[in-house]
Amino acid sequence: MPLPTPESRFRPAGTLRLAWNRPASNWNEATPLGNGRIGAMLFGGASGRYALNDATVWSGTPDGPADALRDVLAAGAGPERLARIRAALDEGRTREAEDLLMAFEGPYSQEFLPLADLDVRIEDAEAVTPARVLDLDDAAIAETLTIPGGTVRRRSWISAPARALIVEITADAPFTASVALRTPLHDAGSAVLPGLAGMTLDIVAPIDGAPLHETAVDPPLTYAGDDSEAFDAFAAVAVAWSTDGLAERTPEGVTLRGARRLLIALSTSSRAASWWAGKDEEGRTVSRETIRNHATEQADAAVHRGASTLFEEHVADRRRATPARFAIGGRREGTWDVDRDILHGPDLPLKATVIAEFGAYLLASCSRSGAPAANLQGIWNDELQPAWSSNYTININTEMNYWAAPVLGMDDAFEPLLGMVEKLARNGADVARGLYGARGWVGHHNSDLWGWALPVGGGHGAPSWAIWMMGGVWLTHSLWDAYEFGGDRELLRTRIWPLLRGAAEFGLDWLVPDAEGRLRTSPSTSPENSFFAPDGEGTAVGLTSASDLLLLQSLFERARTAIDVLQIDDDALRAELDEALAHLAPVIVRADGRIGEWSEDVVEVEPLHRHMTPLIGIHPLDVTTRERTPELFDAGIRLLDARGPGAMGWSWAWKIALRARMRDGETAASLLDEALTAFDGDAMRHGPVDGSEWGGLLPNLFSTHPPFQIDANLGFPASITELLVQSHGGVVRLLPALPSEWREGDVQGIRARTGLEVDLAWSDGRLSEAQLRNRLDEDRDVVIEHDGVRVSVTIAAGGVFDVPVGDLAGAVVGGSADAR
Repeated sequence: MPLPTPESRFRPAGTLRLAWNRPASNWNEATPLGNGRIGAMLFGGASGRYALNDATVWSGTPDGPADALRDVLAAGAGPERLARIRAALDEGRTREAEDLLMAFEGPYSQEFLPLADLDVRIEDAEAVTPARVLDLDDAAIAETLTIPGGTVRRRSWISAPARALIVEITADAPFTASVALRTPLHDAGSAVLPGLAGMTLDIVAPIDGAPLHETAVDPPLTYAGDDSEAFDAFAAVAVAWSTDGLAERTPEGVTLRGARRLLIALSTSSRAASWWAGKDEEGRTVSRETIRNHATEQADAAVHRGASTLFEEHVADRRRATPARFAIGGRREGTWDVDRDILHGPDLPLKATVIAEFGAYLLASCSRSGAPAANLQGIWNDELQPAWSSNYTININTEMNYWAAPVLGMDDAFEPLLGMVEKLARNGADVARGLYGARGWVGHHNSDLWGWALPVGGGHGAPSWAIWMMGGVWLTHSLWDAYEFGGDRELLRTRIWPLLRGAAEFGLDWLVPDAEGRLRTSPSTSPENSFFAPDGEGTAVGLTSASDLLLLQSLFERARTAIDVLQIDDDALRAELDEALAHLAPVIVRADGRIGEWSEDVVEVEPLHRHMTPLIGIHPLDVTTRERTPELFDAGIRLLDARGPGAMGWSWAWKIALRARMRDGETAASLLDEALTAFDGDAMRHGPVDGSEWGGLLPNLFSTHPPFQIDANLGFPASITELLVQSHGGVVRLLPALPSEWREGDVQGIRARTGLEVDLAWSDGRLSEAQLRNRLDEDRDVVIEHDGVRVSVTIAAGGVFDVPVGDLAGAVVGGSADAR
């Protein structure tokens, strides 16, 4: 079990702050706040607009996935049809196989929705430059405004301990403020509480929401109406305040006059949250009044604690939630002008520091224990039909959202992903059995709050993105990372292993032998690419993509390791895993020296494709390495070279991580420079996905394609860390791919496999100081590598090892070196 983390030698002297010189004029300029459950985009200025989200407010219903599976099976999908598809592929009848596959597609996963707007308008106020200052360490936004005769200071944060958005306003002269709530969803009624000390807003979400590409669905949002048997998609927003001003009711809400002090707390509650927590499985157990009262009580309790106490608790919580620190280039603390220093600044090390810290800030803001996992937009969305439904896209995007969590020691931020996979696996077990006659559980391309596990597409979705059976397998690798970096065997035993085992069972049943006895996957796609079939037309459906093989190989190896670590007595499963690993078909190397994305040397329709799925064995997995598979590793480099530079945020983040694993820090730094360029196009337009137009950073530092997705922002910290510390393959590598431009810096609190924590500093491009801490309650044998030299040491339980930077080769090899 992990021990308390020892104190680091590196501690920041101050906080890192980001400044914007004017209030936001649109959502893409607004500044994000969040506590995992409540999200807000703060516009700032006199209007005081907070665009609100609740992580549990989606379209859809709990029984939606089961109903869709029943309909798909009734339409003819199932093991018999799967056998026909496999026969067609074996005989080269690709178009017939594609047609047969359409029956396996359910409709679509559901949408993450905007919740409401809170306006805290201050009369006759004007913003002072800088208009908004976001403190990434304190997770709070400070504003200064002038009013006739004085100055107003507003500080906003969303507290996980208080479960509320907090707005603290103080002034040296009386001010007038108005408070109002509104929603783009169905407004079920609002009320001002007795004593004019607060207000509530009742909201009903739609029970079905069609994605933008399903243009035939009209209307795109469907509400339950008066159907008493339908899921009651009810949510409530409650606002409470304390002030020394006088309150009066207005048609829009409440106005507070003559105030010098105003403390506002906003909380939310929903039926979907009760369902997520397992308290309202049928959607009718908890009354609307109970839901509304829950929000009201939380807001009232927060206000009564007072601003000072609330802020102290919030800061302490956020420091625990984001323990790692970056200072690439030596500069971290201070206030950095976003437009001048980051979007248009020349200092790439500083920009790398900020984007790594900003990514960690965003992850802790959009993912905390007890809440749903971060979706395509994290926890922030203001569109009723967001891009790709702002759902869980599990062929890279959801996984990338959580790459940084184990590496940066963000255990609390990681927990929602585990909860999401547990819900997906419950539905995925029915899908695996019903569609494929397989054991275990399966996930495909998309999921949502309700645990959607079917393929999507409604019978007309392109197989390149709709038909993919490895989504659940990939998710289990994210869970394995949580164990490997954290070292928590009890977490592995109780929550991760059951999911790992179920995915492995599905993988074992999904494999079929070819004529030579090699195990392959059929049908197979490689997200979201396609190739030219013999008839000259593009197709995505083939046999045995490289990503299938690499994902399954790694899953089976990790399942065997888990059996050993947990001392599980299951000889039958172990034998199945051994047999499968011994007979897996090989990943091919094409005639041009590149990894083959499919089992045959075919020509890709998009040679510059954005997905790096054939390279998944290099990163985030570690089954393709220079030491273990040198030919395949070199073929991976050639494929990445051929794919070219960036195109959109998440693809950049993946390419940076891959270059880091390839020890190519210079190309990685160049890719990061591309990715951190200000985007000057139309942020609301959906750009082409073929690489012909590149994305970049929006004014609020969100990464965009366009449109905005959170995955790149959350992936950048993990990719940047790969340049500084790696720990795959049983070796902790220090500065394995340091770009030459990053001449100095230090990082602290970086996790390494298994159960280690690393601090290091470098100067003039050379390692100057490094310390490894063993977080486990048992001794750890560790192999450390730097600058081509390896040393083996034993670090005692809870102990610390100071790396002998000047003479690493002289350290005790295979012994218990200077570890304390």
